[in-house]
Amino acid sequence: MKKVRLIGFFLLFLICLPLSILGNEGNGKLVYVIPIENNVERGLEAFLDRSINSATENGADHIIFEINTPGGRVDAAGHIGELLQSIDIPNSAYIINQALSAGSYIALNTDSIYMKPGSTMGASGVITSDGNAAEEKAQSAWIAAMTAAAEANNRDPIYAEAMANPEIDLPEYRAPEGKFLTLNPKEAVEVGYAEGIAENRTELLALLNLTGATVETIEPTFAEKIARFITDPVVVPILLSIASLGFIIELYSPGFGFAGMMGLASLLLFFYGHLIAGMAGFESIILLLLGIILIVLELFVPGGILGLIGGGAIFGSLLLASNDIGHMALSIGIALIVSIVVSIILFKTVGMEKGFFRHLILKEATTTEEGYVSTVNRHELIGKQGKTITPLRPSGTALFENERLDVVTEGGYISEGSHVTIVKVEGSRIVVRAKES
Repeated sequence: MKKVRLIGFFLLFLICLPLSILGNEGNGKLVYVIPIENNVERGLEAFLDRSINSATENGADHIIFEINTPGGRVDAAGHIGELLQSIDIPNSAYIINQALSAGSYIALNTDSIYMKPGSTMGASGVITSDGNAAEEKAQSAWIAAMTAAAEANNRDPIYAEAMANPEIDLPEYRAPEGKFLTLNPKEAVEVGYAEGIAENRTELLALLNLTGATVETIEPTFAEKIARFITDPVVVPILLSIASLGFIIELYSPGFGFAGMMGLASLLLFFYGHLIAGMAGFESIILLLLGIILIVLELFVPGGILGLIGGGAIFGSLLLASNDIGHMALSIGIALIVSIVVSIILFKTVGMEKGFFRHLILKEATTTEEGYVSTVNRHELIGKQGKTITPLRPSGTALFENERLDVVTEGGYISEGSHVTIVKVEGSRIVVRAKES
């Protein structure tokens, strides 16, 4: 009986051993999980670059990109796509909610795609900042990029094209002509755009044969979160407008107070975020400082040239801090409009008697109340007759009704004792003419 029991335990061990091995095939392996959340912009690119480098340096066996994004900038998505294509480590996209627009392009550039139930992928048309479809050239380039990403990972490009081109008719997947294609998990698996459906990360690891692997999740640093927020296309014009608004208000306020600090902080945040995101270099910071110095010098050196050069330097520093000159020019234009409107309002309501302008405008006056006597035009003297008491060569003194006045001739000589008539009064200048006998 004892022998039978031992044989039974041995057989049970032989049966469970393979199952145990199969259930822990990921033991000893390292998996990096990198989130792709919120809008796609250049700050996200910088975070992904750091995260992928960290995974590579630490010998990760697999990288999982957990995606939940409504999309964002096409140019940032393009750079991220290039970054993903350069990864030598096996990698997967795990769509936990939505991978729309630029997010779908990012997913297509991974080795495999898995989706959580209820998630979506697609709707990738290029939309401008004003909500309209982009020009045909931009649309064509984006459609080509989408289809190329699909083909690079052996996916049927027709569905990628339908995500970006509303003219593709796929009514069986709720994408009739005029609508962008959006796939749910079941449809994505059916057309070969997703390798599987996973309820959670544990199920995903099982599908990837990585059960038991060590999982390392990378989160963006505080500086990267700030950079991502600041480099958002919506935030940039707001930040520049706040900066210009703060400096304009400060010109009308005594001393350097809250408004000036607000403007300076906004400008520093702008360059800090773009520096962290890798969009701005130290050359743009140097150009900014040079522009500020030249504008300050303009206050002491008349001419206007230094101010113009300083303004151009600041404008150039802002353009250098962005990889999209068109969007940056638009943002600067919005900030300038805000500055002009606020300046007009403050000029009409506050005037130029406070703040910095009080140092540039002379407010003292030489009034009569303070003992000053201004020149008075005595037009009532015109026509009066008198006699010179000194020769007029051409100036001298004449007597008019017992009042001595300094006078001047029209250019000729008049001898002493001659009768003269006042013909013109210009301030303190009294012009006389010899009376005809």
